[in-house]
Amino acid sequence: MREPLDLFTIPSTSCPFQGVRWPIECEVIRDKIQHIEWDPSEPEPFYQPTGDEQAPMPVGGVRGNTVYRIDPATKSSYFTYSRVGGSRGPIKSATSCANHQEEPTLAFESRFESGNLRKAVQVGQYDYELTLRTDLYTTKHTQWFYFRVRNMRAGVTYRFTIVNLMKASSLYSAGMRPLLYSEHAAWLKGEGWQRTGANIRYYRNNTEQDGKALYSLTWTLEFPFDGDTCYLAHCYPYTYSNLQHYLREIISDPVRAAYCKLRVLCRSLAGNAVYVLTVTAPSSSLAERKAKRAVVVTARVHPGETNSSWMMQGFLEFLLSDLPDARLLREIFIFKIIPMLNPDGVVVGNYRCSLTGRDLNRNYRSLLHDSFPCIWYTRNMVKRLLAEREVVVYCDFHGHSRKNNVFMYGCSDRKDASQCLQERVFPLMMSKNATDKFSFRSCKFKMHKSKEGTGRIVMWRLGIRNSYTMESTFGGSTLGDRKGTHFSTRDLKSMGYCFCDTLRFLFIFFNKKHLRSRKERNRLRQERVQSTGPKIIQRNIKHLVDLTKYAFL
Repeated sequence: MREPLDLFTIPSTSCPFQGVRWPIECEVIRDKIQHIEWDPSEPEPFYQPTGDEQAPMPVGGVRGNTVYRIDPATKSSYFTYSRVGGSRGPIKSATSCANHQEEPTLAFESRFESGNLRKAVQVGQYDYELTLRTDLYTTKHTQWFYFRVRNMRAGVTYRFTIVNLMKASSLYSAGMRPLLYSEHAAWLKGEGWQRTGANIRYYRNNTEQDGKALYSLTWTLEFPFDGDTCYLAHCYPYTYSNLQHYLREIISDPVRAAYCKLRVLCRSLAGNAVYVLTVTAPSSSLAERKAKRAVVVTARVHPGETNSSWMMQGFLEFLLSDLPDARLLREIFIFKIIPMLNPDGVVVGNYRCSLTGRDLNRNYRSLLHDSFPCIWYTRNMVKRLLAEREVVVYCDFHGHSRKNNVFMYGCSDRKDASQCLQERVFPLMMSKNATDKFSFRSCKFKMHKSKEGTGRIVMWRLGIRNSYTMESTFGGSTLGDRKGTHFSTRDLKSMGYCFCDTLRFLFIFFNKKHLRSRKERNRLRQERVQSTGPKIIQRNIKHLVDLTKYAFL
């Protein structure tokens, strides 16, 4: 296989980002969907089941009134080509006009960036049965939902039931609630995404697909305003356009642009740019630059795991800030950051796959450059980086659908006893930095055969000893003062801050020799650390031994 070409440079700053490209089969409405960023003043509690929650069985379009239906967008069984804005020609109506009831039906829409809803059937005056779209060019992976609702009445209890989910268990059974966004609330009160829903239940229904059981999620809610425009989602949306907007802010700031270089690593199958940021302080000499070690951080290989993008944004906000610790990290490391590995999947509203219909995080060993360009170029970027310098940490940010809290998966070398605890140090210190969000006991370090194609294991086998995925729940925390509450976008971003802080503790505190050649202010910092070091090291080793005993059972 040929080596990758040099990174594409970003075009002129006057027009650095192209339009979003969609598969030609996809109809895309022209409405511009925007949401304000907002966090509730208090953590939002989990739903507490009463035991009286109903479990409606699917009715379908034969007995119900189909009020919304879109083409599944897979006229062919594989991706062919793309264009900006999706399909040509006028947008077809997806809403049924057959409505003779006194009460108006809800008006649904999902043909926008990251949207996912294939069909809505009215099965009662205020009850709606929803069917999600599978990942494009597959018959699997229904979990992510994100759609618009209009034409509602305030003070009326509506029921929504998604009928084609495929996982046997879900955080909805542990108190997780869906998200609601009201444009009226955003305009009048400055409020954004909020947890919503009562009578929440996740259960097996009476239908199957390809011989496998399907599951339903049902909940009720009251919309806050008459005639509002609202959105419902599985997790806080973070689109490809959101990323482009954030990156545009970075490169437009001359201060941040001095130590953050934005390039295009490659183009996806649909032709969307996969961006890579190089973050480091300018070096005074070639020798100083060569002495820097590297950190590689990636996110959003699974498009439905939007929580990973919020952690990534928190990571970037901290790293690109003017805080002393951020400046110190930039001085001693070179960061290679890919904030969105699967832009095509994000654009079309997939949960798991790219436009190949495959999970990219099982194909890091693949030689199929044309099928998996995002992964192929990422792996080769890391190989080139390893040829130049030590890569001390690789971490891929993810979301998790069945466990609460934040935790890590690492790699353990059973053949090398001297390294038996090394991979546990970073997650342990994360748990000390975020005691009410990060669970060390949920971390695992085994390398299962089925996971050999993941980024975590492939990068470990390339020689990166600290190779992880960091998993954030879609739900919330079961720890400390935050027990029983959902994560907000602020909470997710705080985990990006904690990741930076843990890098500082681990690779500055335990590598003081690197700082002896730095400027006087760093020499003073080193002396301060030395004065307290032995006690802290001793305490951390004790915690490490205590907390990792279970991992060897």
